[in-house]
Amino acid sequence: MNSFSNIPQVTKNILILNGLFFLATFVLQNQGIDLIALFGAHYVNSPLFKPYQIITYFFMHSNTDFLHIVFNMLLLVMFGSHLERIWGPKRFFIFYIVSAIGAFALYNIIGVYEIHQLKNALSSTIDIDSVNNIIRESHTNADLQFRFSNYLSQLPDYSKIDGVKLAKYIQNSYTPMVGASGAIFGIMAAFAFLFPNTELMLLFPPIPVKAKYLISIYFLYEVYNSYHAPGDNVAHLAHVGGAITGFILVFIWNKNRKNFY
Repeated sequence: MNSFSNIPQVTKNILILNGLFFLATFVLQNQGIDLIALFGAHYVNSPLFKPYQIITYFFMHSNTDFLHIVFNMLLLVMFGSHLERIWGPKRFFIFYIVSAIGAFALYNIIGVYEIHQLKNALSSTIDIDSVNNIIRESHTNADLQFRFSNYLSQLPDYSKIDGVKLAKYIQNSYTPMVGASGAIFGIMAAFAFLFPNTELMLLFPPIPVKAKYLISIYFLYEVYNSYHAPGDNVAHLAHVGGAITGFILVFIWNKNRKNFY
């Protein structure tokens, strides 16, 4: 309890909000309410996109991946607490929000273009408005598949439809992004910029590595996965976007700073 009380206020509130949203997601799912679909971030040209998702998505975590939220919150406390003590609550809060929005922006660049291309390719063989309505009306993946099976079976000639492209369009439009990882990568980038020579202890193997090396390697790993692991259900581009946004912001704030730690 004493350790929790020592966490700075904004970091603590972010931690609590993520925990509450995670618990609510788990509880309400058993009652047929999918908070992930409501508050997760869909691409801006998805029929499920709502403007508030730009903010709500980074308080959401999948309730099927407990390690995701645990890892993010550990990094938040480790690095975020330190930055908040240096910057103060107002600047840290601004930094966190801007990094998360930057993550959302880069995540959308590729996805929005892909949805646009798929929509153009499919529009000559299927009514996209009908497809979008089915996506809006579906409450679960099973419900989505059932509705589309019925819809396609009623078409006079659905053999002309490119099934692969249709499945990709549905997946991209229906699947949301969730998690605080983009903001966390912004925090890590800022920490590496301000304290490049601080040694961080690895768990496996237990050896110290300077922040500038460890976080840079992690960033490059995410850049690589953005192009080579697109099907692993991880929003690597959001991680990259958060890190780039965080780095640019802290660089601007500290452009006249001469000392590093």
